[in-house]
Amino acid sequence: METILAIGMPGGPEIFVILFIVLLLFGAKKIPDLARGFGKGIREFKDATKEIKKEVDDAGKEIDKE
Repeated sequence: METILAIGMPGGPEIFVILFIVLLLFGAKKIPDLARGFGKGIREFKDATKEIKKEVDDAGKEIDKE
């Protein structure tokens, strides 16, 4: 018998279960700190990818000049 795994984005009920588990694990007081840290991490990741893209573009322009 084959087992088919459906992997995708969680729907409404799954999101509520995940949020409930996070609330139980960390408590209501820690959630804003976690969200702030998560946002800061995403921002730093975006800044790093922009910097890498800029360096690659600059290197490409230097190669084109030669």
